[in-house]
Amino acid sequence: MFTEKEIRSILKEVKDPEIPTISIVDLGIVTGIEVSEANDVHVTLTPTFAGCPALRLMEDMVEERLAKLPEIGTVSVNTSFDITWTTDMITPEGHEAIKKHGLAPPKRNCAKIDMKLLEETVCPYCDSSNTTLKSPFGPTLCRSLHYCNDCKQAFEGFKPVS
Repeated sequence: MFTEKEIRSILKEVKDPEIPTISIVDLGIVTGIEVSEANDVHVTLTPTFAGCPALRLMEDMVEERLAKLPEIGTVSVNTSFDITWTTDMITPEGHEAIKKHGLAPPKRNCAKIDMKLLEETVCPYCDSSNTTLKSPFGPTLCRSLHYCNDCKQAFEGFKPVS
């Protein structure tokens, strides 16, 4: 029989379609795993936001990965909004994976998100805090645009969501 911990470890192989350096586990969207005595597995995903266009793809990716396991029973995946996703659900490994992708990871435990917080985004390339906020609006709802005055790189910041 598989354990919840084993399933969670296996799901670390399933990468976010938008940021392929981070797993859906490290992104914090796997919010429930139940394994029955018959090895039936039920996974609950909590999307980063309600309109996430990759949600169905991620559900399919979870089902496909778990269906490959020997002696696995029925696999079901559902999306739930019972838990509200926040960027504090991203693991430390997830922060490193976001940085590896060239994005500035979000700050933790942000009770109030304002322009000053976005202006203090650290460069993911050289770790400099000598950066300039170019726009609080990036190519997706969760990103902002920045420029590093030290390494001269433009980059996106992952906005904190609390």
